[in-house]
This record gives sequence, structure tokens and C-alpha cells, in this order.
Amino acid sequence: MSIFEGTAVALVTPMHEDGAVDFKRLDELVEWHIAEGTDAIVACGTTGEASTLTNEEHIQVIEAVVKKAAGRLPVIAGTGVNDTNHAIELSTGAEAVGADALLVVTPYYNKASDTGLFLHYEKIAQSVDLPIILYSVASRTNLNITPEMVKKLATIPNIVGIKEASGDISQIAEICRIAPEGFTVYSGNDDQVLPLMVLGGKGCISTIANIAPRQTHALTQAILDGDYEKGRELQLAQLPLIHAIFCEVNPIPVKTGVGLLGKIDPNFRLPLSAAKSETIERVKKEMAAYGLEV
Repeated sequence: MSIFEGTAVALVTPMHEDGAVDFKRLDELVEWHIAEGTDAIVACGTTGEASTLTNEEHIQVIEAVVKKAAGRLPVIAGTGVNDTNHAIELSTGAEAVGADALLVVTPYYNKASDTGLFLHYEKIAQSVDLPIILYSVASRTNLNITPEMVKKLATIPNIVGIKEASGDISQIAEICRIAPEGFTVYSGNDDQVLPLMVLGGKGCISTIANIAPRQTHALTQAILDGDYEKGRELQLAQLPLIHAIFCEVNPIPVKTGVGLLGKIDPNFRLPLSAAKSETIERVKKEMAAYGLEV
């Protein structure tokens, strides 16, 4: 059974000007996403700037989202890092504060072998009782999860899905073909939601949902309902805005967009810095063209 079907937002982490986590704004974002129809929330992922949070902050953010969600939708905790023991620490911490599932990115920088990659995930899976979604995004980690490795990892009982962000539609198709019954494939690229779901995926873990949650839910729901023409229309309508929110490294443009909606102050922790003026103008222009109030 899927942890969720539809749209999970890869939630931004609101911060004060001094870089401290803004928990009041975080609570407000969770409530807004529930009202807008978001199907699940991913806390402390790439878009949530997890790599610059301390261990304590990481667990505090997950706990805050869990408490505010209060069982109204699944909360998936990002706990992947390139040190297996550290990933276990974050994973068990997320489980202790009530996360419903884990999203675990491949180890990065140290270039694990296939054996090392399998053992990394196996050790993490053995440390918790929670379901785990693999996260393959070689453009950031330099480590791809091949279809063959997906099939092997899926033999671990609590590894139940993958966020597929390779951008390689041939690889995505092969994963959908060979994935065992009950293993769920999610799109990690906002511009590939339709093709991935037509191939058998059940939804997306989305960046654009930070600024267009209702519309992104409508996209995935249309495809789940088998209305592929409506899905095509909604997917194509999002493309200019998707391109805008990736015109600088994620999450700089999309967090700026959430700021333009008045939901947060778009502050970052170094080495991420404020959006360029041309980025702000482009994001604002495309948000308005898409019908968002900025």
C-alpha cells in the first residue's frame, strides 16, 4: 500500500533573518497545505535545506510538522545523508517524534559501490520500523539508483517506494516495469509528473507545490482518475512556472516565491543566498501569469 497517492510537497523551511527556524511560519505552512489539498508533506528534504540544519533542528522541524499535521496527512521525514550512522541517527529520531515514513537520498560525495549502496539502505531500514522511500537524484549526489538496484532494494521489507528524479524517462519506465507489487514510484521532477504517472507512478514529491499546492494536487488527481487529457493540460500549464523556480539552484527561487505569496520571509542559510533580482522578477512574472496572487 502506498504511503500516499497524489502530491507531497517538499516543504521549504521558514527562517528568520538570523537563520533561526521560524516555527510559527512553519505551522502556518502546514495548515495552509492541508487546506489546499496537499496529500502529504516531506519535511527536511533538499527543498527544506536539511543539509544546513543541525541534528537538533532537523528533528525539531520534523516534530513540529508532525504535531501540526496531527494525523490529517502523512508526514515523511527526509533523513538521508552520506554517513550511514548519521542517517540512522536521523531516521530513529524521526521515528521517535512520530514521522509516518522516511525519504532517504543516496549517499553523496563518497561514491559508494553497488554493495555499499545496498548495505547503506539495508542498515537504515533495519534500524526503524517505518516505511522508506528511496530518493535517486544523481544530478545532486553523483550516484544513480539503477532499475536493477531498485529491484534488489525492494526486497527489503520496509523499502516501499522511490522518488525518481533522474530525469531519464527510459530508466523511469524500466523501474515501473520491474518494480514489485506494492512498490510505489513517485516523480521527483515537476515537469515529468504526467509521463511518470502514466507509466504507473502514483504521484509526485513536488517543489512547485510550495507555491501552487491546490493546482498540483489537481494535476495528480486528474491522472489518478484516468483523465489524461486534463492531466496533460494541467502539466503543460505549469511548465513556464516550473522553469522559473529552477532558474537558480533549488530552493532559492521557490522559497522566494513562497515569500511573494506572503507566507514567509525568504531567508536562507549560507552557502545559499538570496535570489538575484532577475530571478525575483522572473518568478513573480510567471506566478502572476499562472494566476497566483503576488
